[in-house]
Amino acid sequence: MKLRLQQIVQQAVLILVGSVATVFASDVAISTPGLSGYDPVAYFTDGKAVRGSGYHVAVQNGETYVFASEEHVTLFKQSPDKYLPAYGGYCAYGVALGKKFVADPEMWKIIGGKLYLNLDKSIQQKWEKDIPGFIMKAEKHWDEIKDKKASDL
Repeated sequence: MKLRLQQIVQQAVLILVGSVATVFASDVAISTPGLSGYDPVAYFTDGKAVRGSGYHVAVQNGETYVFASEEHVTLFKQSPDKYLPAYGGYCAYGVALGKKFVADPEMWKIIGGKLYLNLDKSIQQKWEKDIPGFIMKAEKHWDEIKDKKASDL
């Protein structure tokens, strides 16, 4: 009898742990952090890359963006496309080459009112040698690659 009770308790614990793990896993699956936790509005209002706070969040296109202030959340919600980075936040130089490279939010430029990110300082220096040309190339490639996994490119 004691052994049977112990088995029931063990099974109940496994079910509980499995349920909790599933809940947490589903939260992660629908809550991808945008811009690696940097505030997209701050690039425009503060002129610098600023880490956001978990107290100020908004979800856009399945990504969770964090902000430095509630004011930035409000600005973002009023016009998200104004603040979202080009090419889904991937490196603009990489997209010009038909690739998706994870960008460093500290390597950025606003060109024509749009936020562009780069992989690192050396890539940004290459990109800066012909920004209009690289943007034109990236625009051509983006429609082809935007829905593909980076590993498939």
